[in-house]
Amino acid sequence: MLSPVLRYPAEMPYRIDISTPPHDVFDLLMHLGALDIEPVHTSVAAILPDSVDVDAVAGVLGPAGLKLSPAVGRDDDSVWLLSPRPVRIGSTVMRLTDSSAFGTGHHPTTALCIEEIEEALTIAVPERILDVGTGSGVLALAALMMGVPRATGLDIDADALKVAAAHARLNNLTERLDLVFGGPEADNGLWSLVVANVLAAPLIEMAPILVRRVASHGRLILSGIPSAAESEVRESYQRLGMRHIRSETRAGWTVVVVQASW
Repeated sequence: MLSPVLRYPAEMPYRIDISTPPHDVFDLLMHLGALDIEPVHTSVAAILPDSVDVDAVAGVLGPAGLKLSPAVGRDDDSVWLLSPRPVRIGSTVMRLTDSSAFGTGHHPTTALCIEEIEEALTIAVPERILDVGTGSGVLALAALMMGVPRATGLDIDADALKVAAAHARLNNLTERLDLVFGGPEADNGLWSLVVANVLAAPLIEMAPILVRRVASHGRLILSGIPSAAESEVRESYQRLGMRHIRSETRAGWTVVVVQASW
C-alpha cells in the first residue's frame, strides 16, 4: 500500500520511492509513463505525471513498499528530474550541482540556446561571448566547452552567480569565465555573440541596450520566449536594425536569432 496516501494538485507530477522493487520495475514504470527513474541504493525512485492515479501505480507494482512524496521541479518547476543530469556538449559532459538557479540544460529554452550557439560557432568562433541572465551559467560554460576562449555571465541574482561560479569550478573553467552582477547595462563592451535566455517581457524591455552590446555583424540569441510572443519579441529587435536569421520552436518555447545589420 502507499504510505502516506497523498494527493497533489492537477498537473503536478509526484515522486514515488519503491523500497522492494520487482525485477521488472523499470519496464513497469516506463509503461506507466514515468518522467524519470533512478536507482537509489537498493530501492528505486520515479517521477510520475499527475494523470497516473496512485492507486493504479499500487495495482501495477504490487506490494512493493511504495512511498509517495512531492516531486521537485527544476528550471522554474517545469523540468521534472530526480537529480541533476550531466549535460552533453558535443563530446564533452558538463557537471552540474543541485541548485535553484535556472539552467539544467534540459529545459527547451536552454537546449535551443545551446544548439544556436553551436550553429553560430560553425560560422565563426568569437574571442568571447556575453551571457545575459546567466543563471546557473550553463550557456556560458557550454560556449567555453565548444571552444570560445572567454565568456562573461551577467545576472541580477547574486545567488545565481554563486551557483554559476560553483559550476565553473566543477568543470575546471573558472579562469575563462567572468561573472558580473547586473543586467546588460553592467557591461559597455561590444560582443560578436550575445545570448539572453530570460523571458519575453524583459527581452522587449532590454532590447535597446542589448542591441548596443552587439558588435558589427554580431549575432544575438534570444530565448525564454513563449511561442505566442515570438513575433512581438522579434519585431522589437527588427525595429532597432537587427536582421532576423531564424526562429525555432520546441515544446511551446521559441528561440529567436537576429544579427546586426551594421
